[in-house]
Amino acid sequence: MHRSRLYGLFIDTPDADRAAAFWSAALGVPATPEPHEEQFIMLRDALPTLVAGVQRVDDAPRYHVDIETDDVDAETARLIGLGAVEVNRWQGCRILRAPGGHLLCVVPVHSERALFDAQARTFE
Repeated sequence: MHRSRLYGLFIDTPDADRAAAFWSAALGVPATPEPHEEQFIMLRDALPTLVAGVQRVDDAPRYHVDIETDDVDAETARLIGLGAVEVNRWQGCRILRAPGGHLLCVVPVHSERALFDAQARTFE
């Protein structure tokens, strides 16, 4: 018998410093180099509650994250200001490419409202 849990989502990219700076600012958490494991820059507390899913795509395998928000336009503008580029729109969602090349989606609130209200960080 053993116990397991989903530990984290890791963003793999050759440009780790730039990607870590983007994700740190985007998620409102510090980017901290992992002692004794120089290849990792940790974003602790970025994902206090995580939904995992599998999405069918007509493209190469990859990972992406969704950022839910109560204002898709404002959050998209904020992330573009941090260095992301909008690449598409789909059903009220915005698809962006972050520094480092990874995709992320800005989506309207999908969580239960109480969870969103308890855990959402405030950005101006």
